[in-house]
Amino acid sequence: MIDLSLIEEKLKKEKPYRIKQVHKLIFQDLINDWDEATVLPLALREELKKSCSLEIKHKMFEEGNTVKALIELKDGLKIESVLMKHNDNRFTVCVSSQVGCPLACSFCATGTMGLKRNLEPFEIVIQVLLFSRYLKDKKITNVVFMGMGEPFLNYDNVMSAVRLLNSNEYFNIGSRKISISTSGIIEGIERFALEDLQVNLSISLHAPNNSLRNELMPVNKKYPLEKVLKTVDGYILKTKRKVMFEYLMIKGVNDSLSCAEELVRLMKKPLYMVNLIVYNPTGKFIPSEAKTIKKFKEYLEKEGVFATQRYEFGRGIKAACGQLATKVD
Repeated sequence: MIDLSLIEEKLKKEKPYRIKQVHKLIFQDLINDWDEATVLPLALREELKKSCSLEIKHKMFEEGNTVKALIELKDGLKIESVLMKHNDNRFTVCVSSQVGCPLACSFCATGTMGLKRNLEPFEIVIQVLLFSRYLKDKKITNVVFMGMGEPFLNYDNVMSAVRLLNSNEYFNIGSRKISISTSGIIEGIERFALEDLQVNLSISLHAPNNSLRNELMPVNKKYPLEKVLKTVDGYILKTKRKVMFEYLMIKGVNDSLSCAEELVRLMKKPLYMVNLIVYNPTGKFIPSEAKTIKKFKEYLEKEGVFATQRYEFGRGIKAACGQLATKVD
């Protein structure tokens, strides 16, 4: 399994420019065999070949414009990542930040795994590398931290990964093309407001009041809605950037007109936007009907809330929002 930290350690005894050469070879030329690295001296190639594999152990599952990768890490643990092909020029990778997740949201399959450990920065980056190799001559344009785990519970490693993804030595993905989704970890949002990167912030909301959100997302008991929204307002004041609020549409749970009315009272603010997501079956819930979602969205818009609806990707291969759980049928 590729271990980028080991590769960099090996190159420390080489001339400083070698590490830039190797970064270009791996992240831009997308080599997967050291024999292809002809700009390096033969002796160095042979040494790297013996001790530093370029392999990314994985299995892939495809459905239409969606590809899911099950990736095995060096300690044998597994994560899942997803590539979404929007068109010939836009390709988004949904990356994981933890192996599993500690938050146990009732609608999310990942939460049933519990938390195994945080991912290191390079373990996040290799998810993008894998799909870059898959696409070959096309470029990953967007990265969203919406896979397995809560990014702000692995804050330092996630931000290190963001800087690598943004670096012109790695993938040179613009910071505005990178989004991080949090369930509302207040300390993370406060730190994020002070970063010097214009990375997008999303909040997993999914309920318009504390009572319902407590049932769906136990994390709300520690970080209740009013405190999360106050922190988001502080973030907007500092950054002047839009914040997206993700709202799963679950039949008979959070899709009523009264829920829409409550949501309007929370969301009718400048630089707030709501993204409605069709619930992807992971257990006890059922997705809202299309006509219900249409009415819900129309009501939000009529009341002055900016609302969008997320296009569905990969439900059939369990690659959609909330379905990642490293299980292979």
